[in-house]
Amino acid sequence: MTALASVALCADDFALSPAVTQGILEALAAGRLTATSAMTTQGNWPDAAKAFRALRPDADLGLHFNLTLGGPLGKMPSFAPNGAFPAMNAIVPAAWRAALPRHEIRDELRRQLDAFEDAYGAPPDYVDGHQHVQVLPGIAEDLIAELSRRGLAGKIWLRDSADRPKRILARGRHWGKALTVAALARGFRAKAKAAGFKLNDGFSGFSDFDAKADYGADFATYLRAPGARPLIMGHPGHVDAELARLDPVTESRETELAFLLSDRLGVLLAEASAKLARLSAM
Repeated sequence: MTALASVALCADDFALSPAVTQGILEALAAGRLTATSAMTTQGNWPDAAKAFRALRPDADLGLHFNLTLGGPLGKMPSFAPNGAFPAMNAIVPAAWRAALPRHEIRDELRRQLDAFEDAYGAPPDYVDGHQHVQVLPGIAEDLIAELSRRGLAGKIWLRDSADRPKRILARGRHWGKALTVAALARGFRAKAKAAGFKLNDGFSGFSDFDAKADYGADFATYLRAPGARPLIMGHPGHVDAELARLDPVTESRETELAFLLSDRLGVLLAEASAKLARLSAM
């Protein structure tokens, strides 16, 4: 009998808003997720951390390092002079020009990591980034250095937001986004491995965030050409006024959550001879 392949399924944006948090908790309680990434910049984070501890799901809890939504936990006079993070399309070219105020970003990273530990009582199981900021030049090096300084190398895993072009193209959908992120992440994997961190091998989950689209059809493609330690990202949740104020991705979260809680998830996993598992346990 062929052994089932293990696949990690992660919900991004835990603590983004109370409704998003509630939706992710529902999926965790149903055993439909194996990881979720927390935004410690949000006021909902302490309550979300408490709810995760009380639920005790069989899932990893990570830091969703945030530099693009809302504002920082401390002053960033050059990077966020008005108290609001810049858009991703401003950060990317600055990163490639080596023009980011890295000392401010390092300080904010420390604040977000400290906020995680203060509320949760332990370091994160892994670290990734909102809009994949963790892989950008300069930010990547400082992230790896700070986690190493805290003694977390070899103890936690990092998200590699890139995948091999052959795998991306084999999935047949959303390859433009996936290839763009893979290009931005060039070199991240080698740097993280050299510092002693484990990573996922295989990454998918890109979508158009269209609430009317068939998310299950997209999910079926995420299971193709999976890699050795595959990670699928998602953005499930409920919608509230706080989410609508902060983020343009709203109703599609309900669509994703409904899929995760449906029988169709299990059917698609069975068809792909796959099972959900924590990446930290692979």
